[in-house]
Amino acid sequence: MSGRHVDREDPEGLLSAASDPAGAAFNPLGGEAGSDLNWFFLLRERVQSRAATSSRHAWWVLWSLLAGLLALNFTFTVFIVALPTVAGQLHTSVSVLTWTMIGPLLAYGLAAPILGKVGDLWGHRRLYLAGLASAIGTAALTALATNAGWLLTARTLDGVQGAATGTASGALISLVFTPETRVKAMGWWSLVGAGGPVIGVSLGSPIIAAFGWRALFWVQLVLIVIALAVVWFVLPRHEGAPVENARGAFREMDWLGSWALSGSVLCLMLGLSLAPSWGWASAATLGLGAASLALLGVFIYRLTHAAHPLIPPHYFRRRNFVMPMLVRGCATFAYFGGFFLFPLLMERGYGYSIARVGAIAVARPIVFAVSSPIAGYVAMRVGERVSAIAGALFLAGSLSIFAVLSPGSGALEVVIALALSGLGMGVAMPSSSSVMANEVLTNEFGVMSAAQMLSVQVGEVAGIEILETLQQALVRRHHLVGASPGPGLLATFRAPFAIGAAVAGAGVIAALFVRDVPRPTRARSVDR
Repeated sequence: MSGRHVDREDPEGLLSAASDPAGAAFNPLGGEAGSDLNWFFLLRERVQSRAATSSRHAWWVLWSLLAGLLALNFTFTVFIVALPTVAGQLHTSVSVLTWTMIGPLLAYGLAAPILGKVGDLWGHRRLYLAGLASAIGTAALTALATNAGWLLTARTLDGVQGAATGTASGALISLVFTPETRVKAMGWWSLVGAGGPVIGVSLGSPIIAAFGWRALFWVQLVLIVIALAVVWFVLPRHEGAPVENARGAFREMDWLGSWALSGSVLCLMLGLSLAPSWGWASAATLGLGAASLALLGVFIYRLTHAAHPLIPPHYFRRRNFVMPMLVRGCATFAYFGGFFLFPLLMERGYGYSIARVGAIAVARPIVFAVSSPIAGYVAMRVGERVSAIAGALFLAGSLSIFAVLSPGSGALEVVIALALSGLGMGVAMPSSSSVMANEVLTNEFGVMSAAQMLSVQVGEVAGIEILETLQQALVRRHHLVGASPGPGLLATFRAPFAIGAAVAGAGVIAALFVRDVPRPTRARSVDR
């Protein structure tokens, strides 16, 4: 941490806050001024100074950010498991409460492009802290919910803070790590993203069983407060600082194009979410699809005509900007489509109990979490292109195995398929994130991070809804509604899994066009 030069002949200068952080604890006459408050800020200055001057500075930043992300995402999976209980207490149905999953995704898609740009202009540290602070509010609102409307509102607002913390954390990691070593950091980031829900199931289920589902969010609130304190203390204030004349740049940004992109993503995801209920050929579904295309057209027009477009158009001519988004979109389509179909396959096709399905299903996120950081280090050796290709191939292989399962297939084949799915995501995600970050300027990391996350969100919703709808259509076509588990129901899963494998195959093709990040023959382990 640097300060202005202090004249040795002027000892009073030592008490200046500009030259010495400890000077903030004294008034101009040298007496203590609010010392019972300023010790707190002095401690923060000391910790931040230590972090900023450390040879492990980038890792200080990474671990503090991951503490926040872990506090935010560990409730997701376990809360889904608790939905029947929540529905009974709030006198509603599980189908209504599925919007506690859909609502945050829609809010995320609407807010991410705008918040990514806000982070670029006003500072990613500020945005991340604001996201954590608002998460405290949404956790409290969720825990206090007395009806379905209240709960859905709280969870939807949670998607907005997810957009803030998600885009800001991705940008901050890209800022503090060098281009050669970003892939390592993204591996640890993916670990928390995949491992957080696993930890949530392990720790959250006993909490719900002992104290009820509301206690889960009170525990989350405490964890978020701790994470907020960690980030506020550790993350130096100059990381992701506001740009010069941020207020003017904020006013001049292309608001029409920005809202057009947000609206296009929102209409697309809403249409995909509601199409199974409304019908894919219904007027409402087609209307949302048309609105999405029209708004996308407005966004594309503004890219080439606005004075300050949301994303500089020349990025879309760079393969390492476009292809990683395609890899991520295809990978999440296959992964989450398979994630949703798997329990239905095992319960309806093979007659497995819910408990047995849950015990087997944990293989996928565990492999995802374990493989992600390892894949980040391996990518530094073999290159991001090979890693992205391998990840997409693993996913395609996983869904191909599911597509050819027969009535005589055993649990071993299923576990292998699940492990390949987790391995595919764990290997593909760090590389696709890092190469995209290396294509943009540092003052555009927020928008880049938002673009990455949007490709993931759209792929996730599309994979779940399209593959599930196809499977249900095959059940109705073959008059198997209400049928007992057996070969007939098992056959209805083959085409959906095959389509998922084909989409993962498209991700392989996109990965072929990814270029490796240039690095020395032996990458350095020191980040900054």
